[in-house]
Amino acid sequence: MQNLHLKLKRRWFTEILAGTKRQEYRSITDYWRVRLVGRKYDSVVFRNGYEPDSPLMEIEFHGVEIGEWDGNPVYAIQLGKILRTKWLTT
Repeated sequence: MQNLHLKLKRRWFTEILAGTKRQEYRSITDYWRVRLVGRKYDSVVFRNGYEPDSPLMEIEFHGVEIGEWDGNPVYAIQLGKILRTKWLTT
């Protein structure tokens, strides 16, 4: 099973979790091209922050398209249904 791991700010994490945001965007750069173009993933694991105990969710990966965000071309990661969530608290 191949997963794409991405970090998100709380706003985007919350919108994806609520089902109002169905795509995640990344800049068209060599870094993201290598990670996204022509790659097959089973799911995307989003983490809200950089701490080991940050909340996370796993979502079906439905491919990558070229899209537009804020007037700029971007990679648009197509998201499916939420597979699991994990909320860690101290």
